[in-house]
Amino acid sequence: MATTNPFQKILTALEKPDGGEFGKYYSLPALNDPRIDKLPFSIKILLESAIRNCDEFQVKSKDVEKIIDWENTSPKQVEIPFKPARVLLQDFTGVPAVVDLACMRDAMNNLKGDSNKINPLVPVDLVIDHSVQVDVARSVNAVQANMELEFQRNKERFGFLKWGSNAFHNMLVVPPGSGIVHQVNLEYLGRVVFNTDGLLYPDSVVGTDSHTTMIDGLGVAGWGVGGIEAEATMLGQPMSMVLPGVVGFKLLGKLRDGVTATDLVLTVTQMLRKHGVVGKFVEFYGEGMSELSLADRATIANMSPEYGATMGFFPVDRVTLQYLKLTGRSDDKVALIESYLRANRMFVDYNEPQVERVYSSYLELNLNEVEPCISGPKRPHDRVTLKEMKVDWHACLDNRVGFKGFAVPKESQNKVVEFTFHGTPAQLRHGDVVIAAITSCTNTSNPSVMLGAALVAKKACELGLEVKPWIKTSLAPGSGVVTKYLQKSGLQQYLNQLGFHIVGYGCTTCIGNSGDIDDTVASAITENDIVAAAVLSGNRNFEGRVHPLTRANYLASPPLVVAYALAGTVDIDFETEPIGLGKDGKKIFFRDIWPSNEEVAEVVQSNVLPHMFMATYEAITKGNPMWNQLSVPDGTLYAWDPKSTYIHEPPYFKDMTMSPPGAHGVKNAYCLLNFGDSITTDHISPAGSIHKDSPAAKYLLERGVDRRDFNSYGSRRGNDEIMARGTFANIRLVNKFLKGEVGPKTIHIPTGEKLSVFDAAMRYKSEGHATIILAGAEYGSGSSRDWAAKGPMLLGVKAVIAKSFERIHRSNLVGMGIIPLCFKTGEDADTLGLTGEERYTIDLPSSVGEIKPGQDVTVVTDNGKSFVCTLRFDTEVMDCIMLCFFRIFISLVKFRLLQNSLVFSSLQVELAYFDHGGILQYVIRNLIKS
Repeated sequence: MATTNPFQKILTALEKPDGGEFGKYYSLPALNDPRIDKLPFSIKILLESAIRNCDEFQVKSKDVEKIIDWENTSPKQVEIPFKPARVLLQDFTGVPAVVDLACMRDAMNNLKGDSNKINPLVPVDLVIDHSVQVDVARSVNAVQANMELEFQRNKERFGFLKWGSNAFHNMLVVPPGSGIVHQVNLEYLGRVVFNTDGLLYPDSVVGTDSHTTMIDGLGVAGWGVGGIEAEATMLGQPMSMVLPGVVGFKLLGKLRDGVTATDLVLTVTQMLRKHGVVGKFVEFYGEGMSELSLADRATIANMSPEYGATMGFFPVDRVTLQYLKLTGRSDDKVALIESYLRANRMFVDYNEPQVERVYSSYLELNLNEVEPCISGPKRPHDRVTLKEMKVDWHACLDNRVGFKGFAVPKESQNKVVEFTFHGTPAQLRHGDVVIAAITSCTNTSNPSVMLGAALVAKKACELGLEVKPWIKTSLAPGSGVVTKYLQKSGLQQYLNQLGFHIVGYGCTTCIGNSGDIDDTVASAITENDIVAAAVLSGNRNFEGRVHPLTRANYLASPPLVVAYALAGTVDIDFETEPIGLGKDGKKIFFRDIWPSNEEVAEVVQSNVLPHMFMATYEAITKGNPMWNQLSVPDGTLYAWDPKSTYIHEPPYFKDMTMSPPGAHGVKNAYCLLNFGDSITTDHISPAGSIHKDSPAAKYLLERGVDRRDFNSYGSRRGNDEIMARGTFANIRLVNKFLKGEVGPKTIHIPTGEKLSVFDAAMRYKSEGHATIILAGAEYGSGSSRDWAAKGPMLLGVKAVIAKSFERIHRSNLVGMGIIPLCFKTGEDADTLGLTGEERYTIDLPSSVGEIKPGQDVTVVTDNGKSFVCTLRFDTEVMDCIMLCFFRIFISLVKFRLLQNSLVFSSLQVELAYFDHGGILQYVIRNLIKS
């Protein structure tokens, strides 16, 4: 087995301008290959990683050649290994990852192995940011009150993560209250260039949150992955990925006055969704780049998941260097970054002639053409210009239920509901705003839109406008820096006056942590079937995500969030209708409160200063009093508490024998759920609030947990009992079995009884019946969420038959032993005449050796129907998750494949996992054998 890097000859010293050297690096120019200069910058990062990690075993010279020849190889869907420089976690996904690591340690210990081998081998940054619930709003004491409630609810899981930071090496845990993971990553954690023991290389990162892509705006290659992939990366294993195509996106001109970065990103999102960029990188270039601040770039990069790309990449240039200095990175660090990237031809200098790069396809946008807009009411890419919003809203009321429709009868569309709010007469109509939240990593890292929102508030207050008291307004900055510049500018007081008090530092309304709305408002909505609206500066507005009672959810810039809060409704034409009446009774229009770009730029220039970033992140390293007072055990093995409702040892190895179950089909299975298109991971495994009548709520109440302490599904991902009950618990779930009724219910086919999905699944299991799921296109889209595969496995689902799958979710299904099948092109359950009431038999060969990737599989029903599907054990190369865990196994037991002359094809390994019933079972059985 080769141990010497074959590219050692291009290891080069990087000299400092004043003598000495920064360190050594693998020089791409030293390869003297003209193909490299034409590569997209994002592909150069993959190339450098392959060269630096080449050992002719995990990464081979032929992999390097594939990347250099990207122009010819990428259309062929070739696979390459990639070793990211670090891993990024947030607490919702970090807890399950640390649970899995703790379980692996237990397994090693039980097998008399060295449990300390289970340690991250690359830096792991874990930011606790998803636990802030907006319980207290519209109060100057909101931050402290919400923080205290956050610690009361999450003390156990915070303690678990603090234990993990001590028990595992190479793991940094950023305490709660510090900010949103992606903003902290952008402002503080992002290295741009690593210097590890004198070896220089580009920063790159994979994270267990799909919006890890925000760091692409800083010139750091990063994207979201499933937790299993992240765990493998932590343990030093390369990811297997298809060498992506790269869409070159040329930007020209500059934004018009009054147009924000949020308007731009919603426009870009719509363009790229139309173009089709799933599985691809998008790389931005062109003269318009100089008109975009780093924060604007980060806003665009953040929404890569919404436009479907793996990355939205902005190469490092002078704007990047200026931002690094602004955010407190040292002059020496910035000098190293610039010197390294220039030497390796990975820096863009627009003052120099540009090499014409080759892209897979091309798009172009003149920034001058971007218009103010929002997106909704149910999907991020359904963009609506402000001037068309009123017409579009009424069309949504008319349209049948769907992504752009609520099917409200004409005679009910003008309904006015009278209610009393804390003694004050109040009214609600369709489209009235009940939640207005300045939130989310997408926008809160951008000073221009944050200070722009504050300027809107200032103008509104000076004119005498107010926000109705029953609208739940909130401001959740992505870091303490935002608070500092809002206070220095003197503008926070105007946001406070309108009810936009700071509620905490973290991911709030956008992830579903919006907290309760007032009972009187909730009753008015539910008792009168009002289509209430939320307006938020977020990136996701899928049904049921923001709040159970807001069926219309619109994504907007922070200034527009304030404007819609003032208007109190989305049913308004801002060009022709007044937002409200001023203190003198005069009509106030949108144009009267909207700041110019010049006004915004002036306040940004005066109030966003480097010392604010330095002070904020110095405080982070010290922790906060509540975090510092948490007492945790010192042991390297976790002491599981069977009574815990937050952290629970999962049952993956329960009743496992040394004999694998073998390849198996599915016999006479019932259909648990029958879906249409676009079932997201939010539908499958919601992260938001736990409904009071849900199976998860019943479980918690039986264990003495008060309803006010339910917390969210996301916060309880460390407990499999709750997550199984939370699977398919989204209150906006549309299941064809329910004939138009919406909610987390299904029909138990043998009896015709309507049950919760969990109860139906448990009844099928108790009766000895397997289940399957029927679905449409894009099954599993949205956030990369392990529990969207773990949950169905625990419910007894054996297969999913869909028109198409999201990439990560398909991998996760296979990893949990669930068979993914695709209908043939042009076919689906409806065209085949399937009602879902049939029983399904999926015939697979009895030996894994007879199974081929992408082979045809026949599905037979008990009423005589038969149809052919494609088996989605996808390619002739190993699925990335399978590859990761196979290599983990190799590393842990020092199993030398080459020395033992054992050659596993990629397919053999993938099917070996299926043969064993899943990844973890395979690893454990082989650990025991070794």
